[in-house]
Amino acid sequence: MTYFDGVLAAVPATNKEAYIAHAEQAANVFRKYGATGITECWGDDVPEGKINSMHTAVQRKHDEVVVMSFIEWPDKVARDAAWPKIMEDPDMARDMPFDGSRMIFGGFEAILEA
Repeated sequence: MTYFDGVLAAVPATNKEAYIAHAEQAANVFRKYGATGITECWGDDVPEGKINSMHTAVQRKHDEVVVMSFIEWPDKVARDAAWPKIMEDPDMARDMPFDGSRMIFGGFEAILEA
């Protein structure tokens, strides 16, 4: 069954175009190693929670926007085989237009595809 990597990050609003360029290059690398789809989302309606929220999860600063990304893989085996290659790929060695230390990510098994 399909497997997903999900990512949350905070990107300075002024870096939107740089983020898109970075995401396009990264998407090409992900596809090269077997990803079947990449979706990048720029926060548009992300409410602040009373106890927790996406804002607090990524320690968003006042001039930043929460972004959410999904990388789709055929299955976990393909994803696990790809990541070491992705991390070694020279096209991934670019500076990120955001603070990657506050990025949150994880792998998710699809349990319903409707």
